[in-house]
Amino acid sequence: MKFYLGTHLPQWLHRLEDIPLFVSHRILKKYKTLIPATTDWCLDSGGFTELSMFNGWQTTPYEYVKAIRRYTDEIGRLQWASPQDWMCEPFMNEKTGLTVKQHQLKTVTNYLELRYIADDLPIIPVLQGWTLDDYLHCVDMYETAGINLEAYETVGIGSVCRRQATGEAENIVYRLQPIKLHGFGMKTTAVHRFGHLLKSSDSMAWSFGGRMQPDETCPKKSCANCLHYALEWRDKVLNPSQPTLFAAMA
Repeated sequence: MKFYLGTHLPQWLHRLEDIPLFVSHRILKKYKTLIPATTDWCLDSGGFTELSMFNGWQTTPYEYVKAIRRYTDEIGRLQWASPQDWMCEPFMNEKTGLTVKQHQLKTVTNYLELRYIADDLPIIPVLQGWTLDDYLHCVDMYETAGINLEAYETVGIGSVCRRQATGEAENIVYRLQPIKLHGFGMKTTAVHRFGHLLKSSDSMAWSFGGRMQPDETCPKKSCANCLHYALEWRDKVLNPSQPTLFAAMA
């Protein structure tokens, strides 16, 4: 499994090598000047934040495509970009006033629209749902639209990060095989529990841990922005047999 270290600090894109990163569009769009990357990275559309703030997408597909093209040209090394999907956690459906199936339809429709606008950009499809049946229904929705997810190198799976320590989440991922899945926001427990079923995953849980449980040897009061802390946390995730300071973050 390939693990992308999530970061809210875009300068890491040109400070690191051989450490794949996961960066949000909501962060990058604020920068007038972008510097070429020295490591591979993927783009998060920022959907969770946008839906939480506005109960829907304010960024249009054309605006998002324009941004992805800019990142591709100016930063480079973009492996893939998330679509403008709609999360299906119960509290998110309450905010939007829409059902899980409506969120799924908007997710699939957005992917098709983004592909129609810019089929040359590496935008991946994403599965959304809440129950196993929801996710299987979402697969059917893509198939009805002519999309064979098993043929894709990467397919995202959303709305599982808050249940990732449960057998339910593991069963959902297992039942979606052989689709090559990327797990969004996967923490230590999920990576160790069913990471072998995923092609890739990402997490920036290190930042929360750095704020709540900073390194005692560091003179700073918070390690929420600390590269050293993030890299050490990543190493512990990928090498669970080593002693860890981050057990509380699992």
